[in-house]
Amino acid sequence: MLRIEIVYAQPQCSVVKSLNLPAGARISDALSLIASDQDFLDVDLAGAAVGIFGKAAGRDQQLADGDRIEIYRPLVEEPKLARRKRAGQSGRR
Repeated sequence: MLRIEIVYAQPQCSVVKSLNLPAGARISDALSLIASDQDFLDVDLAGAAVGIFGKAAGRDQQLADGDRIEIYRPLVEEPKLARRKRAGQSGRR
């Protein structure tokens, strides 16, 4: 058996669930298990990007014991554009 965690961070709080999966399980298997979980109902599990320990991963990636699957939210704003806006605001002071 593999013991893994699934994490989804929102601005207000984070959701962390621990699961036990059989050896050979993949990310898609873990996502299928949490699809009906109350804490993940508003999460686009089919379209969201996922990763393991901060590195992007495909849904067919095999899991290892202790892995932490991270479900990523879509970007609200392009990072370069956000930095430009902040730099422009700080220059006006």
